Amino acid sequence: MATRRAPRRSRVADCTPPFRGFAMSRPTTSHRDHNTPLPVRSVGPGHVLRWLRLGWQDIVRAPVPSLLHGVLAALGGWLTAGLSVHYPWLAPGAFSAFLLVGPILCTGLYELSRLLGRGLTPGVPEVLQAWRRDSRPLVRLGLVLAGAGALWVLVSAALFLVFLPEPPATPRDFLRYVIVGQGEWLFTLWLVLGGLGAAVVYGIGALSPPLLLGRKIGFRRSLLTSVRAVGDNPVAMGLWGSFIVAAIAVSLATGMLGFVLFVPWIGHATWHAYRDVVVTDGVPLRYE
Repeated sequence: MATRRAPRRSRVADCTPPFRGFAMSRPTTSHRDHNTPLPVRSVGPGHVLRWLRLGWQDIVRAPVPSLLHGVLAALGGWLTAGLSVHYPWLAPGAFSAFLLVGPILCTGLYELSRLLGRGLTPGVPEVLQAWRRDSRPLVRLGLVLAGAGALWVLVSAALFLVFLPEPPATPRDFLRYVIVGQGEWLFTLWLVLGGLGAAVVYGIGALSPPLLLGRKIGFRRSLLTSVRAVGDNPVAMGLWGSFIVAAIAVSLATGMLGFVLFVPWIGHATWHAYRDVVVTDGVPLRYE
């Protein structure tokens, strides 16, 4: 009996040129099992440079819509900073929450990279269209990240309001208490809880947003795939996460101006990280 040949992978749909040096984890069940993550490739730390290089190329090819995302992120940072002037005890959680929803705010950048990979010349209208489409799983992920951010704001505010002798009047008072006062243990506790929360959010949100944008895949399966990608590539994904943290630190140190460049760079590079790591064979495209 004649056997059917497996369909060839479309380079147009893939938007990623063939790249050697990958090892792929073996899928355990059919792609139709919504509780099973997609298979992922094992990548090395050198791939991070590849993602950054491709992300930079996307900025050069679509500078206006790309940098617009960075400008909006900087405005959001300034708004959060302004909030901290009036409510210093709210500042740590507010800044953290602002950063937690970053992956979903890069949706337009993923769309730009997707279209650039197909040889198109996208602009701001295509970015807006990406937000208008009916992508309920992507919306659910945004709600989850926003919920996590809101919860962390409440937890952070509760820690400082309950354990501080009195609410600090200014951000300088807050820093003075934490650094030179008696708040070292409180700040350490805040860092530990925030680190644990950030690790969870990074695991589920590292690659799930571009996956949800590019493929017709369930919400839970996309999260599991992202967690699997991070778990199977601890060195590369750890290095990638470290770059993101460093970029955030530089952006904060430059009065949010760093966000103008780093947000589009990270957003575009994340798309290429997703295309390199996640195996999407057999999963239909969400948009042609």
